[in-house]
Amino acid sequence: MRRNVIQIIVYPGNERGYVAECVNLPVVTQGATIDETIKNMQEALALHIEGESLEEMGLAPNAPLMVSMELEPIHA
Repeated sequence: MRRNVIQIIVYPGNERGYVAECVNLPVVTQGATIDETIKNMQEALALHIEGESLEEMGLAPNAPLMVSMELEPIHA
């Protein structure tokens, strides 16, 4: 079954910044900001699938990213 979406979870890092982990593929990255983390994930995914058959990996061509974020609660 081909996946039409690549799922990413972004969550706060242990000490600072953010971590992004791909649900569908073994790709993990990090960044200082959420925007940087997502950009880094896009680059890491591009490198991971470079030269690979997307069909063999179970991915549709040009599958978009679906990002879920886990954020720390804000206390007033």
